[in-house]
Amino acid sequence: MTKAEFISSGKASIGIEFGSTRIKAVLIGEDNSPLASGVHDWQNTLLDGVWTYPLSEVREGLQDCFADLCKNVEKDYGVKLTSAAAMGISAMMHGYLVFDEKGEQLVPFRTWRNTMTEQAADKLTGEFSFNVPQRWSIAHLYQAILNNEEHIDRIAFMTTLAGYVHYLLTGEKVIGIGDASGIFPIDSTDCVYDEKMTERFDELTQGTRFKAKLLDIMPKIVTVGESAGTLTEEGAKLLDPTGNFKAGVIFCPPEGDAQTGMAATNSIAPKTGNVSAGTSIFSMIVLEKALKAVHKEIDIVTTPCGDPVAMVHCNSCTTDFDAWVSMFGSLLSAAGSAINKGALYDLIYSLAAKGDPDCGGVIAYNYYAGEPVTGLDSGKPLMFRKPDSKFSIENLARSLVYSTVATLKIGMDILADENVAIDKIYAHGGLFKTPVPSQNILAAAIGADITLMKSAGEGGAWGIALLAAFAAREDKSLTLAQFLNDKVFGSQQGSTASPDPKDVEGIKAYMQLYKAGLEAEKAAAAV
Repeated sequence: MTKAEFISSGKASIGIEFGSTRIKAVLIGEDNSPLASGVHDWQNTLLDGVWTYPLSEVREGLQDCFADLCKNVEKDYGVKLTSAAAMGISAMMHGYLVFDEKGEQLVPFRTWRNTMTEQAADKLTGEFSFNVPQRWSIAHLYQAILNNEEHIDRIAFMTTLAGYVHYLLTGEKVIGIGDASGIFPIDSTDCVYDEKMTERFDELTQGTRFKAKLLDIMPKIVTVGESAGTLTEEGAKLLDPTGNFKAGVIFCPPEGDAQTGMAATNSIAPKTGNVSAGTSIFSMIVLEKALKAVHKEIDIVTTPCGDPVAMVHCNSCTTDFDAWVSMFGSLLSAAGSAINKGALYDLIYSLAAKGDPDCGGVIAYNYYAGEPVTGLDSGKPLMFRKPDSKFSIENLARSLVYSTVATLKIGMDILADENVAIDKIYAHGGLFKTPVPSQNILAAAIGADITLMKSAGEGGAWGIALLAAFAAREDKSLTLAQFLNDKVFGSQQGSTASPDPKDVEGIKAYMQLYKAGLEAEKAAAAV
């Protein structure tokens, strides 16, 4: 069967992921490799001090992204995309999306980027003896309860962005276990919300404005590989207003971007992990055994299969680096030497590769938002150096790259102190479009080999497409690990960078100054 025949027969699978700056759709073929993609760019909005995305933009972005996919399919293969074997939705984890009984949104979407729930997160962490980060949906809900917000007594449904889009398309209020693990702590043995903790939450909220039972408002967890609903007629019209794409396609459980990154890098087994680096940066290390202590810097979430994962999540990664590159581009344009954006990035990275291992004492903070790992409620990009620092363009560029991974290193050092075993780490995301020196610097920061697969650039949209294809598999006895090993990654090769001792010592010296200067960053952020 040709690729065009495979598509027109409705046997391909589709994944759509809502990232922080881009919505992407990927269509995969018989060998599970990408056939076509579609994109829609968007940005979060700071509304009344809250980072948000209007739900109207969610729907518009979904339609535009899918229309772009359909256009590219017809252009490349000469056929219309009218059906699929399976579909899946993925999105940024965490945040606060709540609706009343009629399905009306009660407050603007509060995204993962907000750091407004410290009181609730601290209280729940103490009550559960389990780290509840500020980003998690339950922290947002409990903070709203503590604040006695007007909408609290009208909440009938709480979900994530992926869960919301899935509901629009299927009418099902469900979630994958990985995305669920960013809503509320999970019992990995039974793959359900932790029963004792849900009961404790209900006890804590007695006598408040919140009258519902927690389990009654959260989405139902659906196991990986199972059908989580089908595309309704209404959902098909929303997805494709032209009417070409038909209802009835099965959906896999909606998942978080952390879990689709794990699928896209085949890092779902114990002692494996991945680092996703774009607007934010986070590591996911699948645990062989539980951590000895509760760490506020470390989230415990799950793989798409429900196995526990230590997650170090940092709110800021490439945004400040991108801003500096844009500024350098403006300077070159003003000087009459403009170069295209891709070449400019390559130039800055090449300069960074030539910088001193310790950046000559030039220290950069890339904080556009708060960073719970370093105890900041808000952030401001900041750079400092000593009077005798070697302030060169090479060291400046290298410091900007270091800043993208510095906060992650602080969290990963905690896991190293816990003796967490790591055999393999795979990396993916925009930071690695130019592997040198970002891949090498990440290896030095973490102290482990970092592998980039050839498919890493496909990202989470490909990952959720793989989970959709897994849900549509004919052999239901096939596990996700077997599916990924045998059907997806069996013949794939990757490039691996090992820690260079000079870089290891250099970033160690950099981090000493970085940590010492955090008080200055906190003071700047408070202004």
